[in-house]
Amino acid sequence: MKYKIFLIIPLSLFMVACAQHRAQDPSATTYSRDQTLHIQQVQFGSVLSVRSVQIEGTKSGIGAAAGTVVGGVAGSGVGDGRGSTIAAVLGGVAGGVLGDKAENAVTKKAGLELTVQLDNGEIISVVQEAEETFRVGERVRLIT
Repeated sequence: MKYKIFLIIPLSLFMVACAQHRAQDPSATTYSRDQTLHIQQVQFGSVLSVRSVQIEGTKSGIGAAAGTVVGGVAGSGVGDGRGSTIAAVLGGVAGGVLGDKAENAVTKKAGLELTVQLDNGEIISVVQEAEETFRVGERVRLIT
């Protein structure tokens, strides 16, 4: 019974951490508290190209830590004595690797790379989450 309770704690912490991290992700439509009450520069331009990209997931270490704990606990239930210790270490290592990959996969997002010609003639590129649809020739507003 101890093992079940012990497994629930790291899994719960992992889920809470992922939820908190996702809530703090930058977005074209969401501002953090720190971004409010600041003067920002506004520029206008036209979209020259739009390209789909992948925004990699986070690597905060929370997934690896949770996976290590879960894998270690699961491995320690295998065998007796020294075999149990070896299985716990191997389970922890495997769990850490899998937890890191899971965190990265869960937090990965679709994005857009926009090439924009500003009204002053300058050409810039912006990458953001794919929350909106943009078309070549469309007028856009950039806030920096």
